[in-house]
Amino acid sequence: MGLCLTYRVNLKLSLRQTVQALKDIHGIDISHTMVNNYAKTAAVIIKPFVDSYDYNPSNELAADETYIKISGVKAYVWLIMDKVSRSILGYQVSTSRDVGPCILTMRMAFDKFKEFPGKALKFIADGYSAYPLAAQQFKIEKDWEVFVTQVIGLTNDDEVSKEFRPFKQLIERLNRTFKESYRITCGYGTEDGAVHSVSLWVAYYNFLRPHEISGGKEPLNKVELLEGAGNMPGKWQLLIYLGQQAILKQQSESTICS
Repeated sequence: MGLCLTYRVNLKLSLRQTVQALKDIHGIDISHTMVNNYAKTAAVIIKPFVDSYDYNPSNELAADETYIKISGVKAYVWLIMDKVSRSILGYQVSTSRDVGPCILTMRMAFDKFKEFPGKALKFIADGYSAYPLAAQQFKIEKDWEVFVTQVIGLTNDDEVSKEFRPFKQLIERLNRTFKESYRITCGYGTEDGAVHSVSLWVAYYNFLRPHEISGGKEPLNKVELLEGAGNMPGKWQLLIYLGQQAILKQQSESTICS
C-alpha cells in the first residue's frame, strides 16, 4: 500500500501509470482498481489522525476555494492554511459554493485552537461573500468575533491589499500546488472519490512533502516511528498506523461518553 500511495500521491501518477511503475520497477502486478481501493482505504484510515493532529496554529490564517470537476460538473475544494507554519488546518469538498461548506471548513480550522484567539485572529480571504457570512454564523453559535479581512483584486490599490497581499499570494500558491496533483485525474468520478483524494493530498502536504520552509529537506510536521508501530518500511505506513490509533481513541472516547 505504501508503494501505491508513494507513486499515486507523492509522484502524482495516474492509476494506470502507478500500475505500470509497480510492475516495471518492483515486479508487482496489480490492477488499477486495486490501486484505487488501496488509496480509498488509506484515506479513510489516515483522515482521523490528520484532522485531530495538534498543529498548534498561529493567529494568522488564509482561506480560499478552487474549482474542480466531479463527474464532469463544477465543484469546489476549500482550503484554510496557517500562514506561519504553512500547515493546512481546514479543508472541504463541496458541489456548491455557498456558505455551508465555507462554515464547515472554518470550523475544522478553528477546532485546531485549544483556545479561540478572538480578535487577535487574522483571517484573510478573497472578496467572496461566504466568508463574512460564515463569520456571522460563528458569532451566533459561539459568540466568537471573527473579523474577515478580504483582499480584493490583483493590485494593491488600498492599504488593506498592501498589508495582507502576502496572505493571499500564499493561499493562491497552495491552490496551484493542489492543482498539480488534481490535473492527473482529469476530474473526479464521484464526490466520495474527490474527498478521499483531497484527504490523502492534505496528509501528504502536511506530513510527507519536503517543504521550502525547511529548504526542501523536511516536511511541515514530522511524525516519528512510535513504539508498537511494528516494522514499517515507509512513512505512509506510519501515517496509516497513526490513523488506526486515532480511530481507536475516538471509539474509546465515544464508549466512555455513552
